[in-house]
Amino acid sequence: MYEQLKLDNQLCFRLYAASRLVTQAYHPYLSELGLTYPQYLVLLVLWEQDRQPVNDLAKRLHLETNTVTPLLQRMEQQGLVVRKRSKEDGRQVIVSLTETGRELEQRAAGIPEKLGSRLACNHINPQTIPELFAALDDMIRKLEDGDPADKAD
Repeated sequence: MYEQLKLDNQLCFRLYAASRLVTQAYHPYLSELGLTYPQYLVLLVLWEQDRQPVNDLAKRLHLETNTVTPLLQRMEQQGLVVRKRSKEDGRQVIVSLTETGRELEQRAAGIPEKLGSRLACNHINPQTIPELFAALDDMIRKLEDGDPADKAD
């Protein structure tokens, strides 16, 4: 067997497993609020800056608009957000928090600290988080730029 094809030698597997387990760790806290993890991410963006076009939300979440739209539809049915066509540009749909969506911010305020204590380990702690963020942000940027070989004519 090729060494490079062993599961234990795959960065992608570690990222996948960590992502799945972190999402799972959020579940009990978010279920108390009636939220899924993707809904929580949308709310984080809107709590930071309300009234955003769907395209901007999708870009911020590194998702396609056709992935975000059904999520926003469900959130609207739950009374967390409202979607309205922009008066300036009728092609844009603006997403805004409802009062219920705004009120969830206070209830969710303790979640990051709870998760932080669950994630803390030898290599991840308040001192190493900035370096981890930088490495992951760099990886995300590189992956979003795509493979230069794919762009060759």
